[in-house]
Amino acid sequence: MAIEITTLGGGCFWCLEAVFQDLKGVESVVSGYAGGARPSPTYQQVCTGASGHAEVVQVSFENDQIDFTTLLEVFFTIHDPTTPNRQGADVGSQYRSVIFYHSDAQRESAEQMIARLNAEQCWPDPIVTELAPVPVFYPAESGHQNYYRNNSGQGYCRVVISPKLAKLRAKHAALLRA
Repeated sequence: MAIEITTLGGGCFWCLEAVFQDLKGVESVVSGYAGGARPSPTYQQVCTGASGHAEVVQVSFENDQIDFTTLLEVFFTIHDPTTPNRQGADVGSQYRSVIFYHSDAQRESAEQMIARLNAEQCWPDPIVTELAPVPVFYPAESGHQNYYRNNSGQGYCRVVISPKLAKLRAKHAALLRA
């Protein structure tokens, strides 16, 4: 069993965390911040957009159970990769679509996936997902970890995250934990 790590941003990290936690082969999902200049940022600092960091999740996965390409297929299913610095009502560079790759193989897979999805015209606009080598990753504060699991009845969770989970179940049912 080989554990691999990827770091992805596609809007609010609570949404990504909830989706990736439900996948077979995913060992852990940690919400956090990456891609900015400010060391050890807080949620409040990232929310202003001034830190340069994106809200991301760092996903540890068993690549013999779920591969990086499959994780990317899920990633591109659950967010709009064509809107720079925006996901729904969340606006700012902290919500950008980004893949922070951990290896040349991840970079190549991501480039191929983006080229294929653009060629297939899956969206009316081209994909603007940023690709960059993984920078320093800062885990978010404890209240942001397992957010959906701990707050599923909250309005944001019901209105924003639950529909993403429903989309995951509809499009990728075979990938879900039993």
